[in-house]
Amino acid sequence: MGFKPPFTGIHAIAFALFDAQERLDRAAMRRQAEICLGLGVHGIAALGLATEVSKLSLAERLTVMEWVAEDVAGKAPLAFTIFGGSVAEQVEQVRAAEAARADWVILQPPMVGSFGAAEYIRFFGRVAEATSLPVAIQNAPAYMGRGLSAADIAELVRQHPNICLIKGEGAATEIRQLIEVTEGRLPVMNGRGGLELADNLRAGCVGFILAPDTIDYALHVYERFLAGDEAGAEEAYRAVLPAIVFIMQSIESLLCYGKRIFGARAGIAIHDRGPALRPSGFGLDLVAKYAATLGPYRGRLTS
Repeated sequence: MGFKPPFTGIHAIAFALFDAQERLDRAAMRRQAEICLGLGVHGIAALGLATEVSKLSLAERLTVMEWVAEDVAGKAPLAFTIFGGSVAEQVEQVRAAEAARADWVILQPPMVGSFGAAEYIRFFGRVAEATSLPVAIQNAPAYMGRGLSAADIAELVRQHPNICLIKGEGAATEIRQLIEVTEGRLPVMNGRGGLELADNLRAGCVGFILAPDTIDYALHVYERFLAGDEAGAEEAYRAVLPAIVFIMQSIESLLCYGKRIFGARAGIAIHDRGPALRPSGFGLDLVAKYAATLGPYRGRLTS
């Protein structure tokens, strides 16, 4: 590991980029990493919801780990989301993340069945005990249909001290409640495509993990907020908010339209892997409008 927690700032979560035959596209994935690093992101992650991890075979997940680790090459903190329906499957991927020199891992709840909080606490705890890497928990009940309450998370962290961060996917009010229940001892990073970005920073979020479609604007908001310029942060957020609202109608919308906005801005052809939400003609018109408004990626934005 080259980096130590706490991890803060704006981290990119990689899209899975496919070719016309629905195979992972090595060149496109490399270009995505180059763009994110060139923008000055504070970290890079892969294999989350934006990476369409549930559509990838285990071999493909391991390939993505290898590619992203190669492309990041120690230039920024590296995380992999761990997806799997059993403790053994998740531990196998944690071992692969360790081999890829990840700096931390993010555990997703198993996408099988629906159980009480105690079962998820046991599950996450057994996986966390299997590694010395810093561990985050992805708590996204709105998107995944499974999650823990703020009190459940506090108990999980009490039992397993290497769980040192929460990847939330909730409203700013919910994030604030979690921070208060854990008495500020557990850093929280949100996602949701950057919705309520400034308010989440006010709530106490230490950063965001976001797909790269509008991540340069998120960096601008974060940097202004960190500099004490809340009015400037709000102004920067207003400039990108219409695009975020268009993109974040659902995870499927992010993967259909957000990925295409990224592709248009990056000069990368976007191909879906089915099953997928297919874009409408009007949707493609909106993609073109927002891509033109946001402009191409140019590295760090300036005031």
